Amino acid sequence: MKKIGCQISGYSVTFDQAKIVAATIAEQDNDFATLVSWCDRDKGVHSPCCLKCEFDGEPGWEVYGRNHEGRLRISFDDDRFVFIYS
Repeated sequence: MKKIGCQISGYSVTFDQAKIVAATIAEQDNDFATLVSWCDRDKGVHSPCCLKCEFDGEPGWEVYGRNHEGRLRISFDDDRFVFIYS
């Protein structure tokens, strides 16, 4: 999986703003990019919500994204927001 890190300084980006930027990046090479999983650490929420929260030390939502054709992991501000796209 390709990993992209975005650092934003001088402005506090919101989850919705980060999601728009992530979608733009993901669709650059793939018109059919699909958001497979995501995490918003500010709110403490993620998708999919799994009963088992960790697998071998990794969050369940991230393992899910990787195992469901995740090809691109886009992180904002050191994993404050993370989006995994197929």
